[in-house]
This record gives sequence, structure tokens and C-alpha cells, in this order.
Amino acid sequence: MADKKNGVQLRQPTAAEVEFAQQLVERAKADGVSLVGPGGLLAGITRTVLESALDAELDVHLGEAGVDETTGRRVNIRNGHGAKTVQTEVGPVRIQVPRDRAGSFTPQIVPKHARRLDGFNEAILSLYAKGLTTGEISAHLADVYDAEVSRELISRVTDSVLDEMDAWRQRPLDRVYPVVFIDALVMKIRQGQVANRPVYVVVGISLDGERDVLGMWAGTGGEGAKQWAGYLTELRNCGVEDVFMVCSDGLKGMTDAIEQVWPLAVHQQCVVHLVRASLRYTNRKDWPR
Repeated sequence: MADKKNGVQLRQPTAAEVEFAQQLVERAKADGVSLVGPGGLLAGITRTVLESALDAELDVHLGEAGVDETTGRRVNIRNGHGAKTVQTEVGPVRIQVPRDRAGSFTPQIVPKHARRLDGFNEAILSLYAKGLTTGEISAHLADVYDAEVSRELISRVTDSVLDEMDAWRQRPLDRVYPVVFIDALVMKIRQGQVANRPVYVVVGISLDGERDVLGMWAGTGGEGAKQWAGYLTELRNCGVEDVFMVCSDGLKGMTDAIEQVWPLAVHQQCVVHLVRASLRYTNRKDWPR
């Protein structure tokens, strides 16, 4: 089974795992325990998994410290637990984090000083990308996860991706791409207020046959060949010296814009657009055929 949103292949659960999950749900119903929320079934399972993983991490850490040859005792030992609450995709979870005597244990599953797991940040970014304001996101998280998240925290989370975005835009690209597809998408973008705006996208096929999004630009109005010439020039400045074929719709002046940047490139109009254009010359009753 594939996760289309994240583009990864999900493992199919075994019959035993499905049966175990059903038993947990039935037990929760019988005991009057909700599935979500701070005291829900999912929060309890998440707590158990996190605490077990942290204990396993500490075991490895203590084993690496070794044994004192003089005394025969471990160099480092356990030293109780410390409680902390972390925000997860199933809501706030109170966990016990194991500690070591030397204070050298740095867990990876739940890093020191971390109060949110990565999935929680992704939930904030997803809501922000859909056009919700920081206040709306805060209210949504409070309703769904019972988590108090300030507007300032949400702003810091969303701002944290800006450096990554700049690094992605300025990354070096391949020198040659056999095929490049260019088109514009209409998306909701918040700039003061949420509005529909065009996003210009360039997707390249590498010499190894791999697809890669070469660039994305948010526009303010209609699509024009002059705009595309500027975006394609930016790609050339990032290292794309030549393209064999550029596929696009039949935008007027597009061929000239492409030749300005890559003179030897072939401009192939999108087959779908060609079919749609051909329908103008046929009767509607003949369209399905």
C-alpha cells in the first residue's frame, strides 16, 4: 500500500497485527476509554512505544560505556527517570525519560529539551500551507489535540522552513536534462489574506530517469511567456546548460522564450492540450470517440 501524500511505500499489516489492534479497540470501548485525547488509547500506545525506545537507547549507551576493569562494575548506570510532556500527532503525551548517573545520555527518539516531535511540526506546517492563520491553527490544535500552542510558537515553526527553502532554491542543478515540463498551478496562498494565485512549476527528468522539481515561483497574475523566460533563465544560472525537450501548453510566445534560454531545445506542446485544442474543430457528439 502506498502513501500518496508522502510518496513512500507503507508496509501491509499482518493478520496478527490487525487482530491485536482490533482487540485493543474493543478493550478500550469496554473500559470506556476514548481513542484520542490526552488519556486516549493512541496516546497510551504512543507513550509505551516512546518509553520502550528510550529505555533501549539508554541500554545501548550504558553498554558502550563498558565496565571498570578494577572494580568490575559498570562505568555508567541508570539514575531514575524524569517526566516531560511532548506534543505528538495524537496529542500531548506524558512520558518518563530515563537518566544515567554520568548525565551523558542524549536520546535521539525524544531529544533533550524537545517538547514536540517532528510530526507535530509537520501538522502545523500543513495547516499553515492550507491558508490558516496562526490563531486558527492554535484553536484547531486545542480542539483536536487538546494542546495549548501559542501563536508565537506557530510563527517560529513556520519561519524555521525559510532557510531550508532558500537552500533548496539555490542548490546546484544537473548540467543537462533530456526533458523538462513547465506549467502553472492555481493554489491558495496567504499574503495578508488567502487568495488564489498561480504557482509556476518546472519538473525535469534527469539522465538517470529520475524526476526532480527544479523550481517553483509564486506569481501574481496571469501566465505569460515573458515570465517563463525569466524563470528558465534562473534555472540556467543554477547550472542547467542544456535541455533536449521542453513540454508545455500552447502559450503564445513560449517557443521564443525557450529558445532564448536553450537555443537547441525542442518545444513539444502537451498532448493533452493538443487534444483539447482539436476538439474545437469537431462536433460535441464526436468528442468521446
